[in-house]
Amino acid sequence: MCIDDITFAQKLGICAMETTTAEFNKYVEESIVNNWEKDALTDYKGATLQYHDVARKIEKLHILFENSGVKRGDKIALCGRNSACWGVAFLATLTYGAVAVPIQHEFKAEQIHNIVNHSDAKLLFVGDVVATTVNVDEMPHLEGVIYIPDYSLVLSRSEKLTYAREHLNEMFGHKYPKYFRKEHVHYYISQDPEEIAMINYTSGTTGFSKGVMLPYRVFWSNLMYLRRMFMPHMPEGSNVLSILPMAHMYGLMCEFLVEFSMGNHIFFLTRLPSPTLIQQAFHDVKPAIIVSVPLVIEKIIRKSVFPMVQTNKMKLLMNMPVISKKTRERMHEWVKDIFGGNAYEILVGGAGLNPEIEEFFRSIDFPITVGYGTTETGPMITYSDYHDAVSGSCGTCADNMEMKVLSNDPENIPGEVLTRGLNVMTGYYKNPEATHAALDDDGWFHTGDLGTISADGHLFLRGRIKNMLLGSNGQNIYPEEIENKLNSMAMVNESLIIQHGDKLVGLVYPDKDEASHMGFSDNDLIDIMEQNRIALNAELPAFCRLSEIRLQNEEFEKTPKKSIKRYLYQTTI
Repeated sequence: MCIDDITFAQKLGICAMETTTAEFNKYVEESIVNNWEKDALTDYKGATLQYHDVARKIEKLHILFENSGVKRGDKIALCGRNSACWGVAFLATLTYGAVAVPIQHEFKAEQIHNIVNHSDAKLLFVGDVVATTVNVDEMPHLEGVIYIPDYSLVLSRSEKLTYAREHLNEMFGHKYPKYFRKEHVHYYISQDPEEIAMINYTSGTTGFSKGVMLPYRVFWSNLMYLRRMFMPHMPEGSNVLSILPMAHMYGLMCEFLVEFSMGNHIFFLTRLPSPTLIQQAFHDVKPAIIVSVPLVIEKIIRKSVFPMVQTNKMKLLMNMPVISKKTRERMHEWVKDIFGGNAYEILVGGAGLNPEIEEFFRSIDFPITVGYGTTETGPMITYSDYHDAVSGSCGTCADNMEMKVLSNDPENIPGEVLTRGLNVMTGYYKNPEATHAALDDDGWFHTGDLGTISADGHLFLRGRIKNMLLGSNGQNIYPEEIENKLNSMAMVNESLIIQHGDKLVGLVYPDKDEASHMGFSDNDLIDIMEQNRIALNAELPAFCRLSEIRLQNEEFEKTPKKSIKRYLYQTTI
């Protein structure tokens, strides 16, 4: 059955979806009008755009698109670091009715060329770094390349585009001879929930990018769900810090689109977000919610908190019945201050939270929760507010979605997680084989993740099917579970479990800063890792035990959402 032969709504047995499921752009329009004089987008330690500034820039880009021949449904690619101008360009693309194609700015030039060509992009917006690395000759069908910081032309292969950019201010002045007002803000509103709004190319850990086609209903459904979950806890005009790459669906939806629709003030970290920079930004911005990947949160806790709380004195206080409560309360406030002092919750996604870190947060009654999603679901599949969060779980099913685990005993025996509903993609662009492999005839999206579901609907992930290893006697081995334990051990920064024949080997990138501080040599680290291996194996079943641990000289290469690219290390040994 071809994806084009049947609509997603029919697949789900939905006879008719209300047109509201397509009206995502209406929320952008209403937010701009309702928050006209409020701060909207700020480059951290840089300039601020108010909502009326955003509207003005969007309008100018619409004039540029219209007069250069861009039509509804044309593809417009964006590749650059997070910034206010990136956000404006993205909003301008969707509210014009064009299809946005965000590209991870960390991608190599060849990958960018391939995605631009494969997506049939007509225009490409580039950031300052990307502008110097891409080769326009490798993208022959592009009509123009636009520089994100000031929307100037890097390349034009169209006289209409050149003329429109050179006369843009004149055209704007002619259209609005007095001044541009909120009454002039009217955006493209799709009437078809299945109309494609965006094609998002997955980075994944397999090295192969697929173009995920996300229709307007996906944007609308995610937006409505997250607004319902966030709005009761976030006063209007709250500050939000954008840490995650907006070219990735998790950051785009949770840190940008939902927050913009709520009239919040979004701060973008325009530089590489190191834990030190992020901590300083938390202090300055005081975000009302923190959305992050586990790696960022874990590094902050290990570097700034654990050295203070894992002392003998603190452990003694924590074990005293009367003193313990006050100690935990003070520790709660101290950790809260580290994250800016104003966050009602930390939402972690993109990977599982290390059990040791999660246990610490729970021990001080800190509001942290874990969500789960994919690019193909734009992104939400599960999430629970921290009040309903369960240790080790990534929440319950999102609104407008169903979820099941393919297992004879889904509460106890892991199986593949399947989901369907309004959040699920239409398919992969120009890739029917991959589409049919991921979407079955009943509309279920096969995530490739293994999990169990509790009786009350909480999902517990065990790892990726493709990562699962097979023991010598046929036992299933979940490397992520072993890595979580190993990552909590002495001098371990991050780890990867691989299989060599019938043996398991741990690859470890050590905490080099701590090793240097302690004066440890490479031989010392080897001895420490051997002690870690012995201690770890004592906690594991025989078929999961490591035969050795090998040190890595360099940090593991990662995807933009900070997942280790496992496929690069399968032949390490």
